[in-house]
Amino acid sequence: MSNLQRRGCGFSASSATGLRRYGWWLRIAIGCTVILTAGVASSQAPPSTPQASPPSEAFTAYRVEIVDAENGWPVPLVELKTTSSVRFVSDNAGVIAVDDPSLLNQPVWFSVSSHGYEVPADGFGFRGVRLTPRAGESHTLEVQRTSIAKRVGRLTGSGLFAESQKLGEQTEWRDAPLVGCDSVQNAVFRNRLFWLWGDTTLARYPLGVFDMTAATTTLEPFATDEPPLRPRFDHFLDAAGRPRGVADMPGDGPTWLTGVVALSTRDGDEKLVACYRKIAGHLEVYEAGQCVWNESEQRFEHLQTLWRREDDEPLPAALREGHPVRWTDPEGQRWILVGNPLPHARVPDQFQAWKELDQWQALKPQASLPAAGEDRRIVPHSGSIAWNAYRKRWVTVFMEKFGSPSAFGTLWYAEADQPTGPWGPAVEILSHDNYTFYNPRIHSELARQDSPILLFEGTYTAEFTDHAIPTPRYNYNQILYRLDLDDPALAAAVDALESR
Repeated sequence: MSNLQRRGCGFSASSATGLRRYGWWLRIAIGCTVILTAGVASSQAPPSTPQASPPSEAFTAYRVEIVDAENGWPVPLVELKTTSSVRFVSDNAGVIAVDDPSLLNQPVWFSVSSHGYEVPADGFGFRGVRLTPRAGESHTLEVQRTSIAKRVGRLTGSGLFAESQKLGEQTEWRDAPLVGCDSVQNAVFRNRLFWLWGDTTLARYPLGVFDMTAATTTLEPFATDEPPLRPRFDHFLDAAGRPRGVADMPGDGPTWLTGVVALSTRDGDEKLVACYRKIAGHLEVYEAGQCVWNESEQRFEHLQTLWRREDDEPLPAALREGHPVRWTDPEGQRWILVGNPLPHARVPDQFQAWKELDQWQALKPQASLPAAGEDRRIVPHSGSIAWNAYRKRWVTVFMEKFGSPSAFGTLWYAEADQPTGPWGPAVEILSHDNYTFYNPRIHSELARQDSPILLFEGTYTAEFTDHAIPTPRYNYNQILYRLDLDDPALAAAVDALESR
């Protein structure tokens, strides 16, 4: 007897009893074969339920342009999402190419969401719009701005005009050779504006550049203060045409730079300098010191190490992170102030003094600012200050520590007569719904004396959030905003100071 027969799975022509005993297995097998065959046949037949009509010729996307209802400006970073969670995000021109053929020629509900912008809610509380996408057609969608700050556009990364280019627009635009980067440090050096970014991601591999990428621009890098933003950077590249590090300090781990500033020497020369930090583990600083730009090598060189973790001493004032600004005190002494956002250290405005630890003085920054119109105080986390010629005051844009609705995504504006304070009251100018926007940096070098326009940027990232879904192309990049200092919404920050 065969193994199959022993297991009761075989049949014998002379065994009528076995056929009757196991015949029901045969009927099930035959039935399954019929069902499967019918299923294959039905899957090949035309569907019985109505479906979206596919394009008859080469596919052409449906164009949606998102504009600010107040001024008609294009609005980047607006998301449209279908009921099946297909997402589209507007580019720097405020354009979306609905390029999913399954959505054509049928009514489609798009939820509309954007930090600081919205559309009215319907009776059920849904904020969105119903459109019927058709190949080659277009729709203009107006959104209402709810934030005081106005979004100008994305500064870094790739695909700044990707949606427009899908539609045959903005074809002359060429992206920078990187896809994302951390916060910026700026300095004017030898009639060029230097831009230095932290950890930088590239398209070719998940691990990118971890010792500062950099670029330069003219002193007026943007053709306009209005969107669409077209930033053109001259990046420092390697032989393969990829962004390269410009601050590879000795030692393992990433190198971060802070306090970047151009200083004069006693002999009349000018040097671009910075404080460096070597990083290990989870954002842990194990060494810090100073470095100087080598113009011929086009990179920063190690000058001196001033602190090591094993020293078991706090970081000296000279090495604390922040953005430098120049200030002349009432006695006529010129200083470099460093703060993040409010000044926590100062040093005489001269290269030789900057090098000497004993020339640095620690300052005690204001711990919190009163919130305008509210009985609470705001604790700053990061940001910057600048002298503003239009306001004839010092101004700050800073991120709130543990704000709401995002722990690290709410920004405030305040003024002071002196950079050391007192500051406030503060007015909220921008917030994010479960998304981070840290290290805001005021671009005072781009401000015109007779203009109320204040530009600032920050790092937009899903890090440090409650499991936020990263926004394609925008995540881990720098976004530029505009604040109009003559906006009545800022009156609470202005009037309180004038009444003192």
